[in-house]
This record gives sequence, structure tokens and C-alpha cells, in this order.
Amino acid sequence: SVKFKFKLNLACPTLYKPKKNIIKWLNKNKHKVKILHDPKKALENSDVVITDKFISMNDKVDKLKKINHFRKFYINSKLMKLAKKDVIFLHCLPRGSEVSEDVFNSKISRVWEQASNRVHIQKSILLYCLKILR
Repeated sequence: SVKFKFKLNLACPTLYKPKKNIIKWLNKNKHKVKILHDPKKALENSDVVITDKFISMNDKVDKLKKINHFRKFYINSKLMKLAKKDVIFLHCLPRGSEVSEDVFNSKISRVWEQASNRVHIQKSILLYCLKILR
């Protein structure tokens, strides 16, 4: 959002806010990033809603405790109603317990298009690394 000049609301529990050096960098670069701890405020009037897994594959954390911290950040249709009518939903995959089935599989979901685009980027990176694409 700093480079492309769009507003970004980052919603997370207080315990998971970005590190001080990142916040310092954002402030230095006249960011348009808001770090919010209320998902309702974050989704309000949004064009795009993106969520990540609450528990990553190699997380060495107390999973139940972390899920409990993120409980109010669970994306469901009620929360999505706070966004714009033409909102789109994205997710990095694989899906976990962070989004409801009805949002994930809804007409606003662009999860599979997002995954398809990622394949082409990854192929380009491999070709570059193999010195085929230079």
C-alpha cells in the first residue's frame, strides 16, 4: 500500500500486532496502513478482504490459545456485510478455521483465481532461477 498508494487496514489481535521496526518504517514512509484490533472497523467499507491462516503449518504455538485470540477475526457473512457490496474475498490457502464455508465458496470469493495466478508467478521464478528467463 505504501508503493501503490491504496489504503490498507490490517486487523489483528493486540498480541499479534506488527513489530515496532515495521510500524516505525510505515510511519517514516507516510503509510496509508491502519493497524486495527477490531475486525468490524477493518472491514467497514472495504473493497477487498484477505485473510491468512490463523495457524500456519509449522507454527510451534499453543494452537487452541492462538485460535482463541483470533476468535473475533473469523470471517463470516455477517462480518462481510460491513464491506462494500462488490467486495471480493481472498485467501492464501490452504483454508483453515479462519473463514466460514459460505464466504469461502461464495460468489464474492476469488480464492481459486488467486491460487491460479500464483502458479504462473512461481513458474516464472523457477525459470529465472534456472537462468532460462533473463
